[in-house]
Amino acid sequence: MSELHEDAVRVLDSWDAPDPGQDGLRQDYLAYLAAHPDGMWKPCASGHITAGVLVIDPPRERVLLTLHAKLNMWLQMGGHCEAQDSTVAEVALREGVEESGIGGLRLLVPQPLQLDRHKTPCAWHLDVQYAALAPEGAAPVISDESLDLRWFGYDEAEATADGSVRSLLARTRALL
Repeated sequence: MSELHEDAVRVLDSWDAPDPGQDGLRQDYLAYLAAHPDGMWKPCASGHITAGVLVIDPPRERVLLTLHAKLNMWLQMGGHCEAQDSTVAEVALREGVEESGIGGLRLLVPQPLQLDRHKTPCAWHLDVQYAALAPEGAAPVISDESLDLRWFGYDEAEATADGSVRSLLARTRALL
């Protein structure tokens, strides 16, 4: 098992899920990882752990979303684990920086806020989702993974994004 796989199991095993549905996903993820030593990596065709991060700017009551190039949906930043990653939180922050162009992101809290399992063109993504604070004056830079990248007010984001982003935003706002 890789260090990242061990971290994912530790994070999920110790995570206090906010509701029974999230706890069911937590248990499913743990069972999946127990059955798939390669379950952290994109080549695991039946599915793999991914990590996402909702980038927020609380003083301005806004959230940064990306118009995903392959899915054509407004989503949080996130993506696949890579060999240099040692923790799931590190994956989320790396993806956040890569897709937003904003350095200095800090996790709002060290543990995930929610889990979201969804089908993508490559496989099932077992996403572990966090929230991160953008530094003051952060200026996003669009990546080649995005069609667009922009700040949305909280209410505007809720009206624009899918249910997963809406629930991640609600969980994030509850912590603020």
